[in-house]
Order: sequence, then structure tokens, then C-alpha cells
Amino acid sequence: MASVPPRVASETRKMWYLDAPLLVAGVAAALSGIYFLFLPVGGFQGGRNPWYDVTILFSRGTWDDLHTWSGVVMIAIAAVHLVVHRAWIGRMARRLVSEWRGGCGCLSRQGRINLAINAALGVTFIAAALSGVVLLFTPHGRQIVEPVLLWSRGTWDDIHTWSGTLMVIAAVTHIIIHWGWLKKVTTNMVRLWRAEVGRALATDSPIGSGDCVATGSEPATVQQTG
Repeated sequence: MASVPPRVASETRKMWYLDAPLLVAGVAAALSGIYFLFLPVGGFQGGRNPWYDVTILFSRGTWDDLHTWSGVVMIAIAAVHLVVHRAWIGRMARRLVSEWRGGCGCLSRQGRINLAINAALGVTFIAAALSGVVLLFTPHGRQIVEPVLLWSRGTWDDIHTWSGTLMVIAAVTHIIIHWGWLKKVTTNMVRLWRAEVGRALATDSPIGSGDCVATGSEPATVQQTG
């Protein structure tokens, strides 16, 4: 008997469709950020820059574009993420306030760890995003007028660099903690797509309807656990 493709819960599927592109954009932003962290200067500097005109996979301009637009995509998806999960954010905030006031022990140890990591990820992302937007819309070189929105451009650059570094650390920790969920849902999404493509090729039915191939038994349902 052919294997039964899983039925992925609607809410889990929505979360995956948000998390997957966010992860891809985050990896692109992180890799390009690491490039600029170790190669901060691109000019010749009278021969003092040993990395001048050195190409690592892409030109410096391409790395710059990759960092800029992957960051823009991250901000857009994160904004949608916040809207979609606003109820969860509010609920966790109320629980946290209640715990601080000694009202209840609403969170388990693992829950507190998750909340701390999510909070760190959120704060560092906001700092990196805000500083990135400031750097994106402020001029370079001699055209700059200091200070730029409270601080100098150099200070904003430092904020962007180190908040981004901390954000990557928090994001990697977040992924490690939820790796089981991510792997399970991704595997089931791929299996579901394969089943839908096979069915569409066989019956000319549209892909993405979410129905599974009937085989005489109920497909498993993957629920959100993280």
C-alpha cells in the first residue's frame, strides 16, 4: 500500500509559510553581514587595504545589495509575523507581568527560556532593523551631516553590527530549540507537495487544495508544538 501523505494543520501551514522565507532571508542577511563584519572597508586606502578588489563569491556591491534587500524582506515578513501572532504576544506578556507580580507560576522553566530567547530575538531584530533603515537612508562620506537622528552614523553602524550579531546568536538558539518541529513540519510539507503534484499530474486537478489522496485510512495531522 502506498504511504499516506500527511495532512498539515492549517495554522501550522501558515506558520511554516511565514517562517521558511523568513529563515531564507535571515540566512542571506547574516551571511552578507558576516562579509561586511570582516571586510568593513572596500576602498584602496592608498594600498593599506589588503582586501581591496578581493572577490568572495560575489562583488562587494552584490553583497551590499544582498544584505540590503534580504533585510527589507526580513522586516516585511517580521511585521506580518507580529500581526499574525499578536494574540500570543499579548498572552505571553500578561503571563510575564503576572509572574513578576507574584500572581502565578504560569510559565514552566522551558517556557521561560523560550520567552527569554524570543524577547532577545525581538529586541535585537528591532535594533538591527531600525539602525539598518537609518543607514539605508542617510548619505555616505562628506555629504553626511552629524549627528544623524540622535547619534552619529558611526554609532548607528555599531548598533547595527552588534545588534545583528546578537540577533544571529538568538536566532540560531531559537532554531536549535525548535529544530524538531521545523524538521517534522518541513518533511511533511514536502511529502504533501509531492502527493499534490502527483495527483495533479494524474487527474489535472489544481495543486494546493490541501486534500490528501484517499487510501482507505485517515492521514496523520501535524499540529503546531512550538
